[in-house]
Amino acid sequence: MLLIPGKTRFFMVFSKTHFPKQDFEKGFDAVRHDFGIFNMAIFWASENASNICTPSSFIGLTLAEEEVKMASFSDEINAYSYLYPVELPSKKFAFKWVESRKPERYSSAAPLSPNARLRIVSERVDIVDNLIISVTVGPPNSGFIKSKDKSKWTAKDVADSVLADKSSLRVTSSQRLTESSVLDTHSSEIDGEPYWYYEYIVRKSPTSITEQPNLFRHYLASTAERDGYLYSISASTLSPRWNKVGPIFEKTVNSFRLISPTENYVPPDKDPWRFW
Repeated sequence: MLLIPGKTRFFMVFSKTHFPKQDFEKGFDAVRHDFGIFNMAIFWASENASNICTPSSFIGLTLAEEEVKMASFSDEINAYSYLYPVELPSKKFAFKWVESRKPERYSSAAPLSPNARLRIVSERVDIVDNLIISVTVGPPNSGFIKSKDKSKWTAKDVADSVLADKSSLRVTSSQRLTESSVLDTHSSEIDGEPYWYYEYIVRKSPTSITEQPNLFRHYLASTAERDGYLYSISASTLSPRWNKVGPIFEKTVNSFRLISPTENYVPPDKDPWRFW
C-alpha cells in the first residue's frame, strides 16, 4: 500500500498481488487477520487523511536522541504488561497505533503455525509507519529446549524455539529457521525470574516491496516462562527504519514483564477445546 498526498485528501495505490498456493494453507484465521489489518488501514486513513504523517517523515526523525512518551499496557487475561511509544513531544509526532488483536485467551488465539502451538494473544500495529508489537504464547519446542530446568536455557535456545514455531506456512522447523537470522542474544534475571532477549531479522517481509534483496523485517524480542509456556513480546519494522525506531523498541521489549495473575487470568492449558 502506498499513500500519495493529494490536494486535500490522498489516494491509496495497491500493487498487483499474486497468491501462491501455499498462502491458502495459512487457514481462515490468518486470512481474517490480514483482512482485519487491511480494513483498519482504510478506516484510519479515511478518518485521518488531513493529519497523516507519511513514512518518509517518520524516517527523518532522530529517534535515538529523542525523549519518547510511553504508555503502559496490561493484559489481565494472560497476565503480562509492557510499555509502548505514543508520542515524540518535541517533534509533534504521534504514533498511529491500532489494536489489531485485543487480548484473548490462548485457546481462542490465532495460531502462527499449522500445529497451532504458538499463538498471538494480542497485537498492535502502526499501519502508516509499518510498526508491529505482538505478544505470543506457546510451549517450548523440544527440538531446541531439552531440559525442563529453565535456569539451564540459553537465550539462543529460546530464540530458536520461538522462531521454529513462528510460521504460517506448512514447512519444517528447520525451514522456518532459514527464513530468520538471529543477530544477538542475552539473558537477564528480573525479580528472580530469567528473561531471554534476542534480535533477529526475517527475510520474507510481508510487504509489497519484498522484491528488494536487502529488505528485511527487523525484530527485537523478549521471552519469559510461566507454567510450562513461553510468553514472548516482539517489536518490528522494516530494515531501512531500524536505526531510527530500534532504540525505542528496545525500551518496549525491556519493559515486558509477567505480572501477578488476577481473577481474570486464564492459564494457557485451561479449557483447550474452547475457541471463544
